[in-house]
Amino acid sequence: MDDPYQNNVQGIEGETYPTYGEGGQDGYPYQSDYPAQEEDAASDVTEGHDEDEQMYEGEYQGIPHPDEIKEARRAARREARMKAKLAALEEEETLADQYESIMEDCGHGRFQWTLFTVLGLALMADGVECFVVAFALPSAEKDMCLSNANKGLLGLIVYVGMMIGAVLWGGLADKLGRRQCLLYALAINCIFSFLSSFAQGYGFFLFFRLCSGIGIGGTVPIVYTYYAEFLQMDKRGEHLSWLCLFWMLGGLYASFTAWGIIPHYGWGFSMGSEFQFHSWRVFVLVCFLPSVVALAGLVFMPESPRYLLENARHDEAWMILRQVHDTNWRAKGEPEKVFEVSQIKTPHTQDDDFIEIQSETGTAFQRFMVRQMTLIKQVMKNLLSLAAPELRLPGLFIAIVWFTMAFSYYGLSVWFPDQIKYLQYEEYELNAKVFHREKVERFHFNFTLQNQVHREGEYIHDRFVGIEIRNVKFEDSLFENCYFEDIKSTDTFFENCTLQNTMFYNTDLWKDSKFIDCKFINVTFHHPKKGCHLNFQEENDVLIYIVTFLGSLSVLPGNIIAGLLMDKIGRIKIIGGSMLVSSGCTFSLLLCFNPGAVITFQCLFYAASAAAWNGIEVMTVELYPTSKRATAFGVLNGLCKLAAIVSIFIFSKFVGITKIVPSLLAFSALVCGGLLSFKLPETREVILQ
Repeated sequence: MDDPYQNNVQGIEGETYPTYGEGGQDGYPYQSDYPAQEEDAASDVTEGHDEDEQMYEGEYQGIPHPDEIKEARRAARREARMKAKLAALEEEETLADQYESIMEDCGHGRFQWTLFTVLGLALMADGVECFVVAFALPSAEKDMCLSNANKGLLGLIVYVGMMIGAVLWGGLADKLGRRQCLLYALAINCIFSFLSSFAQGYGFFLFFRLCSGIGIGGTVPIVYTYYAEFLQMDKRGEHLSWLCLFWMLGGLYASFTAWGIIPHYGWGFSMGSEFQFHSWRVFVLVCFLPSVVALAGLVFMPESPRYLLENARHDEAWMILRQVHDTNWRAKGEPEKVFEVSQIKTPHTQDDDFIEIQSETGTAFQRFMVRQMTLIKQVMKNLLSLAAPELRLPGLFIAIVWFTMAFSYYGLSVWFPDQIKYLQYEEYELNAKVFHREKVERFHFNFTLQNQVHREGEYIHDRFVGIEIRNVKFEDSLFENCYFEDIKSTDTFFENCTLQNTMFYNTDLWKDSKFIDCKFINVTFHHPKKGCHLNFQEENDVLIYIVTFLGSLSVLPGNIIAGLLMDKIGRIKIIGGSMLVSSGCTFSLLLCFNPGAVITFQCLFYAASAAAWNGIEVMTVELYPTSKRATAFGVLNGLCKLAAIVSIFIFSKFVGITKIVPSLLAFSALVCGGLLSFKLPETREVILQ
């Protein structure tokens, strides 16, 4: 008997059996699987469930719900974004770590010391610039007959230029490169410093010194940023501190050359009465030499490889790093040592900073303007990024420290020499000879009159020929039938005097400036001297040169201490400790009753504050990432120059009036900045990001 279930299986060897629609047992058609169900039928398992709930059966069979698929896709996208962010962060960290490892492999040697010298000369030029106008001003004000207002503006214009230059060149250095911007800045300083030495008018001299300040203002932010990017972490604090010594050398150079050149009136020449080149102009000319030498040396230096990597210029950076490596190890007697780095990670950069005009219809001017406008936008964007949340609080703290330190330092640096001049003037006036109701008749004055006061005198038929009159005052006196010829005067005045039948020939005793409330009867002025009289033998000048020389030299101990301890005790302790010690020195102002005391306490203050300056500059370099480092340093250095302008204006108002206000202002600023510095993050063991 045949198996009734044979028709439900396939035989072997290709034999087939009848299926649905063919005859079967008893003549009924049949199918091999389950019979077809009606459309609205349901199994017992799913009975009573709606259409949506029928997906449960699919889920039971391993098929995910569509909502679960969507949620899984969202989670995958979130995870991918998170991985991308972590990968980018890891890559940046890896670049910083790798760059630090490369600099350690390159070592510290001949290349760094060569760059140290070149950049040090640029920093020295900045130090010289701060003293040029101060030393030249006593002679320049006489040579150009400056009023007190013009003299004050000339003293401040350099700081205005340096403030503008710091912000400008600092911002550009993060976009155009450290070396390129430093070359531009030094070139501008050289050109306008040279031109200022020949400027005869006050307006041109003021403009040239402003432009010179704009140029030199870029040196400090670029020099520290540039040099730090060639140093490994354990060398950074020490060698940046040694770099500060060049600023001290700038002060020494300026004071020494001023002392040696300005008093020598013969070191100059003239071309008629319209062009005068006196010795103070020779001094201004000599002062731009450090900038020239730095500019020449910088031509042979490479760009910062850290900047190049930040801007995805991988090949150039690799070549420079190999140059650093080979230079150092060749100098150490190991020329066979190979630079083993074959690949350097570069960060993901945004779109190119410049918009290239590829259309052939664009003119060269259009291309130039688009590039410049794009550069300005990029610099402004980078400037605004300093207010990012992660940089906002430490940036505010370091800005306050910069301002308070500069306010007290620059304010006192002006107050000290002015106070010395005032004390000397007081002593000089106390020794003045007073002549009361003297009567001099038919006398020939052929000797210098100096530091005298003549009251109610009578001078009849007297001759004053070929003499100098310095610090002499005639009050309520009578001059009758007198003759003045070839007179050179300094701080000499006639007040409430009567002059009758008197002649002035070839003198600088001008009717509108030397005579106060005087009565003239038949008085003539023939061939008055043009310009103002230059006096190169004033005792005060020599002392001021010595004061500045000693003040610049006194920062040496502070620089040495900072260099030795910067990497051992940290930046915060150096800054805070130095500022608090300096604040204690400000109380010494109350004890300054003679020039010797002022000089002594000035040297103590400079020595104590030098270490704070070093720490502030080192921390500023380490606090900001590479893409913002020069910009941030430029802004903070510009703030420093603003504080200098404010403090110079304020402190100079109290010279000879009171010592309490300058002392309290300097003390308050230093204590505030010193205590706040302890809130800054320590950057001693931080890799440059």
